[in-house]
Amino acid sequence: MNDKLYDIETIVGMNKLYKTLLDEVDTGIHVINKNSKTIVYNRKMAEIESMDRDDVLHKNLLDVFSFHGKQNSTLIETLHTGQVKRRKKQTYFNNKGKEITTINDSFPIKNKGEIVAVVEIAKDVTQLERMIKENVLQKKNSNFTFDQIIGDSEPMQAVIEEAKRATRTASSVLIVGDTGTGKELFAQSIHNGSHRSSGPFISQNCAAIPDSLMEGLLFGTKKGAFTGAVDRPGLFEQANGGTLLLDEINSLDLALQAKLLRAVQEKTIRRVGDMQEKKIDVRIIATMNEDPIDAINERRLRRDLYYRLSVVTLLIPSLNERKDDIWLLINHFIDKYNALFEMNVEHISEAAKAVLYQHHWPGNVRELEHTIEGTMNMIMDENVIDIANLPISFLKRYPFHKKHAQTIDRNIINFDNNKEEVQPLQTKMYELEKAYIQRVLEVHNHNISRTATKLGISRQSLQYRLKKFGL
Repeated sequence: MNDKLYDIETIVGMNKLYKTLLDEVDTGIHVINKNSKTIVYNRKMAEIESMDRDDVLHKNLLDVFSFHGKQNSTLIETLHTGQVKRRKKQTYFNNKGKEITTINDSFPIKNKGEIVAVVEIAKDVTQLERMIKENVLQKKNSNFTFDQIIGDSEPMQAVIEEAKRATRTASSVLIVGDTGTGKELFAQSIHNGSHRSSGPFISQNCAAIPDSLMEGLLFGTKKGAFTGAVDRPGLFEQANGGTLLLDEINSLDLALQAKLLRAVQEKTIRRVGDMQEKKIDVRIIATMNEDPIDAINERRLRRDLYYRLSVVTLLIPSLNERKDDIWLLINHFIDKYNALFEMNVEHISEAAKAVLYQHHWPGNVRELEHTIEGTMNMIMDENVIDIANLPISFLKRYPFHKKHAQTIDRNIINFDNNKEEVQPLQTKMYELEKAYIQRVLEVHNHNISRTATKLGISRQSLQYRLKKFGL
C-alpha cells in the first residue's frame, strides 16, 4: 500500500515538474493526439498565438486555427504522413483572425508502430515577417521630392540647397534634426533627385527593432545558421543599387555599429551564418534626433562610424526656428484634410494664428499637422478655423489677447527719426542676430554647448547659424 502511495506521489510530482518545465522554456510547444485534439499547449505557444489555453486545449486544431491557400497545419501533415518536418515556415490565423508566422519542427510519437501523438516545437518569426513587409511598402512609397518640402524661410531654403547638392554623388549623408522636422522627407528627396532614383529606397527605424533581430534584418541570414534560420536577403541586399535609410542610427548596439561601419567601408556584407562575402552598391543615409557629439561622448555612437556617415551633414531646423513657415504649413494641412474629410475649410483666423504662434512646437511639423487634423475633427459647419476650434490644451496654455493678433512676436527697435537709417527688415534682423550670437559666443569663450544653452536653441541650430553668418 505504501509503495503504491509512493508511486502515486511520484507520478503527481513528475507531472508538476513536466508542467513547470514546459511553461518555463522560451519555445512554443504544441502536442495533438491521433484525433487532432490538443493535449499539450505551453505558455510560450499561447503567447505566440495570442490565445487563451482554455480555447485550445482538448479542441480539434482545425476548429481553432485556419490555414489559407494551399498551406496546411504542419502538425496535421505530420500526423497523416508520419514524416518528421524540420525548420518549416508556416503562416496561419488564430480564432480572432490574427496572422501568425512560425518556424516549426514537427515529429510523430509512436506506440507499437502507430502514431498516437504529434509534437511541434515552434519559433515565432511573426515580428520579422511584418518588418520585412513594412520595408517592402516603404520601398514602394518613396515618392517625396524637394518640390514637396514646404518652407520659404531662410533656414529651410539653405538646408534644401545643401541637400540638392548632395544628390550629385553617392557619398553617405547624416541628417540631424529634432523629432518631427521631416528628416525622412529630405532622405527621400535626395534619393529621388539622384541617379539612384530608379533603384530601391528602403527605410528602417533602428530604434524599433530588438538587437537580437537587427543583425539578421540588416545583413540577411543563411539557412542553418540557427534554429529556424532560412536563406533571406537583408536590407543591404534589398537596397542594392539604391538607398538605405537608417533612422535613429544612434539606437543601434555598438557592436552592430562596428559591423555596419565595415559594410560601409568595404562595400561588402556577410549574411549571418555565412562565410561568403557579397558585394553591395548602396548609398547610406542616416538620421539622428540628437547632437552627434553628445551621442559619441555618451557612448551611443561610435566616433569612427560618425566620421564615415557624416561625409555630408544636414542640420534640419526646428519649426520654432522657422516660424515664418507656420502659415504655409497650416494652409497645406488644411488643404490635405479638406480632401480627406470632404470638408471646405478656407483659412485660419488671425486670432487663432496668434495663439498657435506662441507655441514652442517641441514636436515640430508633425505636431503642427496633428494639431490641425485634431482641430478639423472638431469643426462642424464652419469654414474658418477660429480660436474656439483649437485644442483645449492650447487655449489653457495661451490665453488670447487682441494685441497678439496685431503684433505677433514683434520686437521694438529704437532708431533716430532719420530715413537714411531705416533699413529693410530682413537686413536689420540678419545684422542683429549675427551680432547677438557673436557676443554670446565671446562671453562663453566660443563654447558651442554653453552658448546654445544660453540662447535656448539646440547645438545643431547654433552650428547652422555659425555657418550661415560665417562665424
